Amino acid sequence: MAVNVYSTNVTTENLSRHDMLSWVNDCLNAHFTKIEELCTGAAYCQYMDMLFPGSVPMKRVKFRTNLEHEYIQNFKILQASFKKMSVDKIIPIDKLVKGRFQDNFEFLQWFKKFFDANYDGKDYNALVARENNPMGMGSAASSKSALAGPTRRVIPAATSTPRVVPAAKPIAKAPTRPAATTGLRASNSTPPKKQDSIGNHHNATVTNQQMEELTNQVMDMRMNLEGLEKERDFYFAKLRDIEILCQDADDTEPQPIVQKILDILYATEDGFAPPDELTPPDQEEY
Repeated sequence: MAVNVYSTNVTTENLSRHDMLSWVNDCLNAHFTKIEELCTGAAYCQYMDMLFPGSVPMKRVKFRTNLEHEYIQNFKILQASFKKMSVDKIIPIDKLVKGRFQDNFEFLQWFKKFFDANYDGKDYNALVARENNPMGMGSAASSKSALAGPTRRVIPAATSTPRVVPAAKPIAKAPTRPAATTGLRASNSTPPKKQDSIGNHHNATVTNQQMEELTNQVMDMRMNLEGLEKERDFYFAKLRDIEILCQDADDTEPQPIVQKILDILYATEDGFAPPDELTPPDQEEY
């Protein structure tokens, strides 16, 4: 039987979406390019086969697909394996198959903790276990071209910048130093302009790469922030409902347990102080 885990989208590891995606691709020899593509459900089916051999009918799993009804079929297979291994987790199939980032990221975070609690460290060849079927999003017929797509986009980006650097050296060596010292300063002004333009182009390329990396980091932090805010609002609404029920019960039939619940709700830690409310600026001053 499986070891059940209960966690929110905030785990002790605090892995980013890139780390989580790398974990999936490395473990399963898969080719997912973003978290949203885990909506196929195939990765979780194979993880269950890795953790509990025989719990999943692997031949029925659609490992590479882009059809929603096949996503649903994969998650139903996963749900059946959960029931077989006494896993208490309820799979939000309707949300996951829509391919939204937040829903799939939260489920992946839970599954990572579930995996860590149940994995015994034994060797597992994911590719052989699924009979060399490719895993990812897309049609099985176009697997080769789809899998080659991401790598071909990365390679030109990496080789384009080094080509600019060697080109700058011959231009810098073209004007001879003795000719520059004879007194014709005007002839020396032209080559540096070409070198500067190439150098500026190289600097601009580096800057664009850095900006792209920073933009990705900002997007990651924004996604994490949105997840935390969503979780905060979710639990605050639950606490508010409990508070209302306790207050209504206190007015009708006061019971000691109700007062204890209210005491817990209103208790604060030592040194805790609520944030000061922002006062609106004085509109009369200009």
